[in-house]
Amino acid sequence: METRNPRRWWILVVLCLSTLVLVIDSMALTVAVPSMTEDIGAGTQDIQWILDSYVLVFAGLLLTSGSLGDRFGRRKVMIIGLLLFGAASLAATYCTNPGEVIAARITMGVGGALIMPSTLSILITVFEEDERGKAMAAWGSVSMLGLVGSPVLGGVLIDHFSWHSIFFLNVPVVALAVIAGLTLMPESKGPWQKADPLGAVLSAAGMTALIWWIIEIPQHGAFGGRSLVTLIVAVLALVGFVVWENVTSAPMVPLVLFKHRNFSGGSLSLTLVQIGNGGLLLVLTQYLQFVLGYSPIKAGLAFLPLAVAALIGNGAGAGLVAKIGNRPLVLAGMLVMAAAFGLLTTVTADSGFTVPAVALGLLGLGAGLAMPAAVGALMGTIPTDKAGVGSALNDTIQQAGTALGIAILGSLLSSRFAHEMPADSSEQAKRSIGEALALSNGDATLVHTAREAFTSSMSTTFTISAVGVLAAAVVATLVMRDKKADPAEAPAEQAELAA
Repeated sequence: METRNPRRWWILVVLCLSTLVLVIDSMALTVAVPSMTEDIGAGTQDIQWILDSYVLVFAGLLLTSGSLGDRFGRRKVMIIGLLLFGAASLAATYCTNPGEVIAARITMGVGGALIMPSTLSILITVFEEDERGKAMAAWGSVSMLGLVGSPVLGGVLIDHFSWHSIFFLNVPVVALAVIAGLTLMPESKGPWQKADPLGAVLSAAGMTALIWWIIEIPQHGAFGGRSLVTLIVAVLALVGFVVWENVTSAPMVPLVLFKHRNFSGGSLSLTLVQIGNGGLLLVLTQYLQFVLGYSPIKAGLAFLPLAVAALIGNGAGAGLVAKIGNRPLVLAGMLVMAAAFGLLTTVTADSGFTVPAVALGLLGLGAGLAMPAAVGALMGTIPTDKAGVGSALNDTIQQAGTALGIAILGSLLSSRFAHEMPADSSEQAKRSIGEALALSNGDATLVHTAREAFTSSMSTTFTISAVGVLAAAVVATLVMRDKKADPAEAPAEQAELAA
């Protein structure tokens, strides 16, 4: 851009509102899981599908929606996504069984897939590099405010109404974002390019099959029965996609981005972090409500240290990135996150909230330092005409990491809980702590045993999380580079990416 957009900071407000919708939904839903489980009779697999069906559709359509934004207009695609997300959220307020909730979440996943790539792509096309760090810090800070506000507000609504009301939280935010987008935001798109329908089909089929395979691992194993068929479909489709994108004259996705160390290193490290973070909120929410006995609103307030510390880290990182570069911030932040997960492994049924509160504070601080720096480094490698599909490519990889984390950590938590419960416990009591407590009928021994079993399995889960984040720190250190270290590198790479 040769001229700065005079309305760029107003445009940032619209982008923040659009992202806030996705944050509010995920956080408020996490707090609602226990009451939802009780009200609609959802089992562990139902809850995982309520959470994962959104990720399944979201990840499967990200690349296609990013390409649509570049081709037809990023604002147009984002507005359509917001309207779809809002309509599905409104429909979810009337759901009465797990199947209906899953259907609503699938529709919300389609809307979310249209929203997410557009927000980041518009941000990097509107803001030049010298202001992009501040814009991304503000964008991240608003997400943190949603992280604080949505579980608390969600808890209040659950206490006074029902879990249905948490979906209604999305509706006014969507309405405000749509109005602001239509009135404040100009349209932006890349140069017209020939459509790539085969690439779109292969990417959607491959990513959907991959996430589906990951989700099914806890129930059917990695290579047994239909899981093997799903994996074969995923591998064939994704390999076919990579081959096709490298030979077609008009590829949907610029795979050459992976030749850039900051893009490949940033994407891989963020994916490993997402694997580690996958089960964090679900696990801790159950700990707060089933072990400590917190109400939904108190459980929401318990995440305050995470959000406040993330805001502090985000603000500090925005000032430090210009002085020391992205890579040192990513490394420092991820090491702090790994330490937080390490601290969470020490939590027992009698620990109370002090240790988790300190760990959440450390986790928020580390995430606030590392995540914006990693995203900023990799987004800085994407040419503006490929902004939509480039950001979607990063989002897709991270969503695969999130789904893998939820599947692995959720499965590990369930299997370890069943193993830790006494052998003479009923099969139903071994399924989850929620079912064990529901069957206790005031039996203090069973309650204590279930809580001990859960915290023990929780410690194992967070050990895996710590390993994942440490691996992410190693990848970021070895692969990523700061521009100031090799000023001649960036122009050459940009020319290759634009070719």
